[in-house]
Amino acid sequence: MNSDVNLTAELKRYFGFDTFKGDQEAIIRNVLAGNDTFVLMPTGGGKSLCYQLPSLLMEGTAIVISPLIALMKNQVDAIRQFSAEDGVAHFINSSLNKTSIERVKSDILAGKTKLLYVAPESLTKEDNVEFLKGIKISFYAVDEAHCISEWGHDFRPEYRRIRPIINEIGAAPLIALTATATDKVRGDIKKNLGILDAREFKSSFNRPNLYYEVRNKTKDVDKDIIKYIKQNAGKSGIIYCLSRKKVEELAEILRANNINARAYHAGMDSATRSQTQDDFLMERIDVIVATIAFGMGIDKPDVRFVIHYDIPKSLEGYYQETGRAGRDGGEGACITFYTHKDLQKLEKFMEGKPVAEQDIGRQLLKETAAYAESSVCRRKFLLHYFGEKYEVENCGNCDNCLHPKNKVEAKDMLKLVLEVISAIKENFKSEYVIDVIVGNDTEEVLAHKHDKLKLFGCGEDEEDKKWNAVIRQALIAGYLEKDVENYGILRLTDAGRKFMKKPVSFKITEDNDFDDEEEIIPAKGGGAGAVDPALFSMLKDLRKKMSKQLDVPPYVIFQDPSLEAMATVYPVNIEELQNIPGVGAGKAKRYGEAFCELIKRHCEENEIDRPEDLRVRTVANKSKLKVSIIQSIDRKVALDDIASAKGIDFSELLDEIEAIVYSGTKLNIDYFLEEVMDEDHLLDIYDYFKESETDSLDEAMDELGDEYTEEEIRLVRVKFLSDMAN
Repeated sequence: MNSDVNLTAELKRYFGFDTFKGDQEAIIRNVLAGNDTFVLMPTGGGKSLCYQLPSLLMEGTAIVISPLIALMKNQVDAIRQFSAEDGVAHFINSSLNKTSIERVKSDILAGKTKLLYVAPESLTKEDNVEFLKGIKISFYAVDEAHCISEWGHDFRPEYRRIRPIINEIGAAPLIALTATATDKVRGDIKKNLGILDAREFKSSFNRPNLYYEVRNKTKDVDKDIIKYIKQNAGKSGIIYCLSRKKVEELAEILRANNINARAYHAGMDSATRSQTQDDFLMERIDVIVATIAFGMGIDKPDVRFVIHYDIPKSLEGYYQETGRAGRDGGEGACITFYTHKDLQKLEKFMEGKPVAEQDIGRQLLKETAAYAESSVCRRKFLLHYFGEKYEVENCGNCDNCLHPKNKVEAKDMLKLVLEVISAIKENFKSEYVIDVIVGNDTEEVLAHKHDKLKLFGCGEDEEDKKWNAVIRQALIAGYLEKDVENYGILRLTDAGRKFMKKPVSFKITEDNDFDDEEEIIPAKGGGAGAVDPALFSMLKDLRKKMSKQLDVPPYVIFQDPSLEAMATVYPVNIEELQNIPGVGAGKAKRYGEAFCELIKRHCEENEIDRPEDLRVRTVANKSKLKVSIIQSIDRKVALDDIASAKGIDFSELLDEIEAIVYSGTKLNIDYFLEEVMDEDHLLDIYDYFKESETDSLDEAMDELGDEYTEEEIRLVRVKFLSDMAN
């Protein structure tokens, strides 16, 4: 290919752009010259153009290996827009049938196809390998190349087979592209693809328009998110959760609060997924709640916020996901909710995996935790992780820079850290270094005899947390580095050695505090803070008075946990009352008014600021199971038949029925009781509950004696509550 070609004219001709972005032109010239190329370019930087344009200009077909089926289709459609010939771009993956694959092959043989997208799994299929051996290949492009590395956030074993397959098909220049890679991952990619001499093009990872913030994840996280979205009404956003279950739940809660949100995860059928994707692009939906894998191939330029409900498993994943915000250069808020508990949960997930994988997973998690807890500029921290220096002192667009903490002198602490690392021969990770500094005689420390060091315990008067902050900030300042081969092991840099000989001022900020909150709420209560004891006892008095008037036991009206929740979140109208656990629409209508009046009066007299955003609607938990139980009972189906039809045991069915009745829905199970119970027994148990102060099952069994079974007592209690709740 003639490298003197006027690339700007070709860019205009094929893609309609007047100028290249960043390194695009230099990268394309390198590909046209037949050289191996390595491209590290953040999401939104224009990676795909780096292989699309040369493929159109070179002889033969370019093979693009990509793991993302949704993205292939989008890109093929996009390229076809620029060409009169539909066959110019094709893809081969598991979604095509035999006829479609034959059509693709005949277009390639006819010389029409310049770009062929292939999933790595399809590349390794024998008949595809045989077919590709017989065609002229201009070059290979490996997109999402970080998938090769176990240290990347999205490791795919089939990526390891790309080089051997390429050798089998036939050599051609190779371009590897990725949007996120640390030094460690870059080395892995080049080694694995056999392109150690490739020319490297590295764009800056800094996205100045993105605002980064980490918030403490409390019980009110749903409320915080709803409040945030309502303050940004009409803007497009993505919320990432770790589990599909959480995705479904959160999307439902958002919809219940009049936010136009949909779920998106791999468990949905592909038609629903692509419909959701289209609706988001077309702005028929404002918010997508997704599992971590979402968004591959969503190129929406004006996503205004990305919220992480759960801490991501790696900083690379985090960078890629936050990178979906503000691609048009406009504002993009990246907000992450963080708590130690989530880290423990993620570590638990790893337990079944091979040991090597667990070690890598833990190291990556530690980096994410360090990012969340650090009080250093978030931008500086992220860019350092990706091997880029950020010299600005205050970026002005992250929570740590907008609310900076006081700095304290830590020259002596850093000197001790460096001396200890040197004394243990630069061969250990940070937790071990801290164990030696504070004098923890762990098994490992004893095994290496480091408890005998003169420096052992030299820093016992400072907390681990502060030593952690010193190490993290020494890494960013360049006094320490992590070994690339044995990732996580701390080594001294030249600057660190110089510092040991001649210390200079080294100021640090202490880490942010993310201690898990003390739970001061009663176990079953809901809401935002501790129970208001005065209000709680007034509510109990009101319940007692009502129970006398209506001649029903107090617990039939509302159970204690419901009163505790009312005394915590202060609902003042029927609508709000229905958000209280154990209060269904029926109960709220029947008994609620007096309770709301009392709470309202109490708030006014004591000038209590109610949580103003209390109107967060929880999703009424009328699961499909509950609804179908109610319908079956209406049709007078025997309860044991309902249980076996639902695949649950009888006791579980009773749990469900009790939950239905306790929240105020009336169920008539007389038809079943007449069949299975002795009439005298029924009346005895019924009378007992009429007189009793409590609905406790244990007390009822003690009181009634051995001739009544637990099931009988529970069944009659259901009838009693249902009659009383009428």
